[in-house]
Amino acid sequence: MRRGTQIINGVEYVYEDCAYWDPAKKRGTHKRNYIGKNVDGKFVPNKKFRLQMELDAAKAAVKPGPVPALECRRTFYGATYLLNAISEKIGVTQDLKVCFPDSYHEILSLAYFLVLEENCPLYRFRRWSATHEHPYGRDIPSQRSSELLGCITEKGKMEFFARQAARRSEKEYLAFDTTTISSYSQLLKQAKYGKNKEGDSLPQLNLALLYGEESGLPVYYRKLAGNIMDVKTVHNLLKDIDFLQMAKVSLVMDRGFYSEANINGLFKNHHKFLIGVKKSLKFIRMKLDEIRGDFVSRANFNSKTGLYIMTFTMEWNYTEEKPRSKETISDKRRIYVHFYYNDQRATDEKNRFNRLLDSLENELLSGHRTPEHEKQYAKYYAISETQIRGMKLEPKEDAIRAVEKDYGYFILMSNGIKDPVKALEIYRSKDTIEKPFGNLKERLNMRRMAVASEENFEGKLFIQFVALIYLSYIKKVMDEQGLFKNYTMQELLDELDIIERYQQPGKAYHPGEMTKKQKSLYQYMGVDFPS
Repeated sequence: MRRGTQIINGVEYVYEDCAYWDPAKKRGTHKRNYIGKNVDGKFVPNKKFRLQMELDAAKAAVKPGPVPALECRRTFYGATYLLNAISEKIGVTQDLKVCFPDSYHEILSLAYFLVLEENCPLYRFRRWSATHEHPYGRDIPSQRSSELLGCITEKGKMEFFARQAARRSEKEYLAFDTTTISSYSQLLKQAKYGKNKEGDSLPQLNLALLYGEESGLPVYYRKLAGNIMDVKTVHNLLKDIDFLQMAKVSLVMDRGFYSEANINGLFKNHHKFLIGVKKSLKFIRMKLDEIRGDFVSRANFNSKTGLYIMTFTMEWNYTEEKPRSKETISDKRRIYVHFYYNDQRATDEKNRFNRLLDSLENELLSGHRTPEHEKQYAKYYAISETQIRGMKLEPKEDAIRAVEKDYGYFILMSNGIKDPVKALEIYRSKDTIEKPFGNLKERLNMRRMAVASEENFEGKLFIQFVALIYLSYIKKVMDEQGLFKNYTMQELLDELDIIERYQQPGKAYHPGEMTKKQKSLYQYMGVDFPS
C-alpha cells in the first residue's frame, strides 16, 4: 500500500492507494483512502486514521500468550463457550482469522452478542460485554464499532464467502432465494421502492442468499437494489460464483427465477439445477395436455409421497451468443421434467380461486372496483349494463375452465436429477430457507434498518450474516434432535448462558456447576461440555 498526495483547493491531502478486486468488472482496480493532510511540512492524520493508529498501537502493546488474572472475576460463559465450539467446528473462526486478521475477534464478539441477545441494538453491547466471556474480551465502544463496521472490506467478505463455500458447495444443492429489507435511512443508494414482500411503504433493499439445503448453513449473500426482480438476479449470481471459484455448484430455485436466459446461463456455466416452472410455459402446457387424461391413476401413484408422479426426458433448445463474433450457437440439451399432482393442493387451489371470483363479483356489483383487478374482471367476466336491469355479469366459462383444469399440478425441471422423488425432496428442503430469512430479519433486528452510512450498513450486514450461520446451525440440530418440543431457541441459549466461569489471581479458570440437562444440551449440539 503506497502513499501519495493531492492538492485540493490549495490544501495538500495525503492518501493511501489501495488495490482491490472489482467482482463486477472482473479485474483489479484502485481506490484512494484519504488519511490526513500535510500542514507546514508535517503530516496531520484525520480522525478516522488517528483512531486506527491508536488501535494498532494498543494491539502491538499486548504481549501474546495467556495473561495472568489480576483480580477475581466471575462471568457468564456457557452460551459463548457453545458458540466458540460451533465456530471452530464449521470453520468460521479459521476463515475470519484469515480474512480479517486484525479484527476477527471483534467480529466474533459482535456476532455472538446478536445471537444471544435477541433484537438488541449494538449500542447495548457494553452492558453484555461486562458480564460475559467472549472472543474480544472487552468492550467495543460505539465509536469503535462504527469504525469496525466501516473497515470490513469487500475483498475480505468475498474471500470469507469463498472459504465457506469450499467447505460445503460440492457436497449439496444450494438453495437460492431473495427477501426484502426495509430501510429508514436516506443514505443507502440501493434503497428503492419496489414490490415489498413485507407490505412496508418504505424504500427497500433486496437480499439474495445462498443456503446449503443439506447443511442448513448460509454460504453467501449479495445486496441488490430494491426494485430488482428475482428473475434478473441469476445472471449476476453466476458471475459471483465464478469469481468465488465455487466449482460443481448445484442450485435449487423456485419458479420466480425461471427464464430462458437463466437456464441457458446455467447450462453454459455447467451448473446443475433444479427449478420450479410455470404451467403456462408452452412446452409444459403441451406435455400436460397430452398426459392429463391418464395422469391420476393407480399406475402413477407414489405411496412414499402420496402424490401422482410422471417424469419425462425432454430436450432444451439451448442458445449461446459468442461475445466477440455475436454468432448465435444453437444446440439441444437434456432435461428431466417431473410432473406432480396433489389432491389436497387441488382442493386448496379450487377453494382459493372460488374465493377470488366471489371477491371480484362483489367489487363489480357494489361499484367499488379495484384498479389492480381490472385485468381479472375482463379475463373472467363479460360485463354489460342497462338502465333498467343495471349491471349484469356473465362468467367466461372457457377462461375459468382453463384455470380449473390445472388444479393440483406442479412441475419441477432439472438437468441433473432423474429421480422425481429425490427431486421433490431436494426442492422441499429449499423451504428451509424461509425460516432462516425470518431469523435474519426478526431475531437479528433487520426488519427495518437504520444506519448512518453505506459503509456501516455493509459492515453490519456482514456481521449479521456471521451471526446467521450460528443460528442456522443451532436450528438444524434442534430440528434433528427434536429439541423444539421442549425449548425455543432463546430458551436453549438462556439455559446454557447461566453457566458461569470463575477466575482467581494466579490460578486457572474453572466453570461453574452444570446440571445433567445442560450437559445433555452440549452433547445434542455435538460439543463437549466445559471442564
